[in-house]
Amino acid sequence: MYNLNQENRAAQQVKCKDTFDFLLKEKHNEQGIHQKIGLWNIVGLGVGGAVGSGIFVTLGSAIAKTGRSILPITIICVFYMLLAYWYNLAMSGVFIIEGGDYSMKGMLLPPLLTGYGGWSNVIWAFGFTGYALSLTSYLSSLWPALAEHRQLSSAILLTLFFLLTIKGNRVVTLFQNIATILLVGALVLFVVVGFSHVNIENFFSASYDGGFCHSGFAGILSAIAIMGWACQGTTMGPVGVVPITKNPKRTIPMGIIVTCVVVSIVYGLMSYVAAGVLPYEQIAGQNLSVTASAIMPNHAFFAFFVIGGGVCAIISSFLAVLAMIREPLSHMADDGWFPAAFRKKSKDGYPYFCFLLVYIVALIPILTDMSVDNAITMLMIPTMLINAYLNVACMTIPKKYPEQFEKRAVRFPLWLYNMCSILGGVCALVIAVTLFKDLTARDMVVAACVVIIPIVFSAVALKTRSVDTKVLEQRRAEIEEAALKAED
Repeated sequence: MYNLNQENRAAQQVKCKDTFDFLLKEKHNEQGIHQKIGLWNIVGLGVGGAVGSGIFVTLGSAIAKTGRSILPITIICVFYMLLAYWYNLAMSGVFIIEGGDYSMKGMLLPPLLTGYGGWSNVIWAFGFTGYALSLTSYLSSLWPALAEHRQLSSAILLTLFFLLTIKGNRVVTLFQNIATILLVGALVLFVVVGFSHVNIENFFSASYDGGFCHSGFAGILSAIAIMGWACQGTTMGPVGVVPITKNPKRTIPMGIIVTCVVVSIVYGLMSYVAAGVLPYEQIAGQNLSVTASAIMPNHAFFAFFVIGGGVCAIISSFLAVLAMIREPLSHMADDGWFPAAFRKKSKDGYPYFCFLLVYIVALIPILTDMSVDNAITMLMIPTMLINAYLNVACMTIPKKYPEQFEKRAVRFPLWLYNMCSILGGVCALVIAVTLFKDLTARDMVVAACVVIIPIVFSAVALKTRSVDTKVLEQRRAEIEEAALKAED
């Protein structure tokens, strides 16, 4: 069984694994006795995993949808996406699942959607498209000539990053450490310098630049949908460190909630600056470098923000996801979800046919001039559809595991649990539908293919018995057994 949403969140998994290894070493004393991490360790991990490239890529697009109301909408979106990922919060309060998000999906997904989850590693190609286009956009603010050759520049950047994967994951770990420090510095610089430049009257004038709710309620939904890319990483870090957490059934859910509060504050401050300095027509659909250039007359500060903030955040996510999908793609091929030719690897296990497929799928949208927003949409729609299923499927847990549910750490009533499961399914579905309706007719066809084709391929693999369903059921049983044993 394979992780379906390695989106933006997959970029966080590599970060989370590095942090997990660090925490594991730090939490052993001189006698080698294992110690557990607490709530604030979880919050730090969650915030570090959530704040990344998404806010640099999507904030301008969200402003275009809703105008100055981006400030409250950004804050709301963090908690909206928490509901869209309800299954992570719900299951972490009922089970001690050491496999995190991966194992949670393993307990809930049927065989067909398990295969679809594996194909999502190929669908992540659209995420790489978005990264390459966004990286070109930020670099163009320093070297404008790149904007004149947007497609060529993005294609070259995409190719370079895929070539880097041949050398393995060491470059990812090295870059992450530097990028995190630069990213925090860039965010602080943007907020501190920008605060004094904000004209607060912009947020209270109903007529100026369209004021709040630039495109009405539809614009609000569209802004939440596109900002979902930036707000969906709050649960990945916390659910991934269950084995070294004190009282995980209580600490993990609390850590997720506190993480959402902190991330909403950070994003709120960034939205306040991004939407409060320049006229709407100058910032709508633009990346944060446009506002940064207006508030940072010092070119050195501006260059630091662009490189340390936008560029580092995007490259960090780019490399992290490339590293993250390598093994899932390889295992998918080995298990029969892909054609037999895809099982071929280099001597060191590099699945070159699998990565070639992802590269081609990522390159085509660049060459056909797909926008960043639409590339993100192609990835978010199938992710949210599966999330809708997972959230509603949480309603089966009280009946299937009554003893474990009775011992849940957060003692909210069953009716509230079921209501949140349904609401979580609706929230995820609304994002998928909203993103789909905002597409052009051509891109609607592409989005439909992105959803349907992997399901067809997965069904064929099961029908032809290329994949053994008994193996899938055995893995599900192993995940359940491990969760119940950890509870005991």
